[in-house]
Order: sequence, then C-alpha cells, then structure tokens
Amino acid sequence: MINKLSALLKAANIFLTDRQKEQLTGYVELLHKWNKAYNLTSVRDPQQMLVRHIMDSIVVEPYLEGSRFIDVGTGPGLPGVPLAIVRPEAHFTLLDSLGKRIRFLKQVQHELKLENIDPVQSRVEVFPAEPPFDGVISRAFASLNDMLSWCHHLPGEKGRFYALKGVVPQDEIDALPAGFTHHKTVKLLVPELEGERHLVVINPQNLAASSAD
Repeated sequence: MINKLSALLKAANIFLTDRQKEQLTGYVELLHKWNKAYNLTSVRDPQQMLVRHIMDSIVVEPYLEGSRFIDVGTGPGLPGVPLAIVRPEAHFTLLDSLGKRIRFLKQVQHELKLENIDPVQSRVEVFPAEPPFDGVISRAFASLNDMLSWCHHLPGEKGRFYALKGVVPQDEIDALPAGFTHHKTVKLLVPELEGERHLVVINPQNLAASSAD
C-alpha cells in the first residue's frame, strides 16, 4: 500500500516523510478493519480509500491558514486525520455526534500516536469554541448555508470556513447568508479520482472588512 500511496503523492507533487506515509497507510488499515463492524465508509477497497479519502483530504492542506482547526461532521476522521498527519505542527479537533465514530478515532489516535488531534462527541451547534478556531473545515457535511448557520460561532477573528465540495456549488455561493462573503474557490486535482473537486473558502464579514486579500 505504501508503493501505491507514494505513486499518488508523486503525481500530486506532495512530499511526505516515510513516517507520515506509514501513518496514512496505518489509518487506512484501521479504517478498513473497523469498517466491517462499524460501517464507517461506503468505500470498501483500501486502494480506493487511498484515492478517495487520503488524497482527497490532503490536497486541501496548502490552502489552510492558521494552526487550530475543527473538522465538523468528521465521520471516520475525514479530512481531519489525514490533514493532521501531513501538518503535524497544527491541531485538529474532530467533531462528530456519533459515539461509534469517536471510539474509532480514539483508537486511531492511540495506535498512530497522533498527539495533534482531539476527537470530540458533540453536536456542532452546542460545541463551545474556546479558544476560537483559525479554520472550520467540512467535507460532504452540509450545504454552505447550513454549515455557516451551525458553525458561525467557531472561527476566531481571522478564522475562515473551508468547505470541500465536488462541482462548484454556485447556487450555494450566490445564496450565502448575511455576514459572510465568498473568499475564493480552488479547483483541487486529485490523482486517479473521477469527478470534480473544489475547495470553497468563506470569510466572516469582519474578516472580509479587515483583509484586502
């Protein structure tokens, strides 16, 4: 599996240490093992997990600004666990309302010795952001409107929202609620993945007003 991952990383121009590659494949092995009983993902083939889960997550890393992130509706830890592995100096809170997913993530944390993740079972609306986060990340979690409505209290003064999407959700971007502005949309290139992938970055109004970028 390491060889397959190395080939995918090379195709994406991503350079990782051997230790990081071992942690990423170790995560896939745990996901594959636990999936049989916990039904954590519809992807059954570990080779496909490398493409559709690992690569699909880590291509976002260059666009994240800050060091404290929260992955809302993380499910089995996507994209939070792969991102935490490739950005070890940052911290990722992994939030999900289902206990079985958090149990799995605590096992991942233990077995892979990941000290920069914090799996938390909670509904996002009631989770206190203390201190606030630099980035709020979601992947296949909800519409932009719902994400902003449920997560508006989570980012700090310079925090941003990062939504991982398939095709550009232009109708959702055009219908952003008051208090938020569209910062940019980035086309993501994921080797061997069918279909489009985009990252939509949203600013709270106070950040948009104070930042010219």
